[in-house]
Amino acid sequence: MIRAIRGATTVSNNDEREIVDETKQLLIEMIRQNDVNAEDVVSVLISMTDDLNATFPAKALRHLDGWTYVPVMCMREINVPHALPKCIRVMMTVHTKRAQQDIHHVYLRDAIQLRPDLQLTKKLDM
Repeated sequence: MIRAIRGATTVSNNDEREIVDETKQLLIEMIRQNDVNAEDVVSVLISMTDDLNATFPAKALRHLDGWTYVPVMCMREINVPHALPKCIRVMMTVHTKRAQQDIHHVYLRDAIQLRPDLQLTKKLDM
């Protein structure tokens, strides 16, 4: 079965190192919480808000062992007024046997406010 895993985080500054580090932390959590193996990944899409342009966040994926051949693409997030600033979003499409309700979507830092309903569910499951 093919499923998508969502994730998001924020950074404080439009800084290359911070963008890569925070994206890497997000990816590691998405992988860990969903037992993802690189061989099971179809593709990874990463978007950033307009206020971030210091680097490609996909660099973070290239720092992970075994992820060299995973297709990844960076893009711009839609510039919606009053949207969460300095936000990085990830959509990881994977082959998995997990049911849709068993996928753990990961929201870190200020991005928790994007899907508080999923955070509440996650806390109740712990």
